[in-house]
Amino acid sequence: MVPITKRVTGWINVTSIESTPYDEAAGGSIAEVRVVEEFTGDLLGTGTVRFQMLTLDDGSGSFVGLERFVGQIGERHGTFVFRNAGTLEGGQVRAEWAVIPGSGTGELAGLRGLGGANGDTGVFLDYWFE
Repeated sequence: MVPITKRVTGWINVTSIESTPYDEAAGGSIAEVRVVEEFTGDLLGTGTVRFQMLTLDDGSGSFVGLERFVGQIGERHGTFVFRNAGTLEGGQVRAEWAVIPGSGTGELAGLRGLGGANGDTGVFLDYWFE
């Protein structure tokens, strides 16, 4: 049986960012970047993430991390964790998300989904429940 998928959209506002470089060399610097984000729209809540980020000499970068979302999707409240990986180029963030199976709590237990972020159009999550 094919799950019924719904899409939610919204925006992210970064409320805190702290970067700690741990490997700096020609060709790029690798850092742990701690970020706190506020989600608005159909995804309403807070996200906390620790990224591993490579920043190249030209200022572009690549990142990967696990983010915990606390809040609500539509009328359902709870938490879930998603893999957040993407790039930073010309000041624009592009990311792909994948909800970690089994990480949902509360009314978000059983959540599955794929989504992402684009600085121009906001964020989206295509989701379903197991």
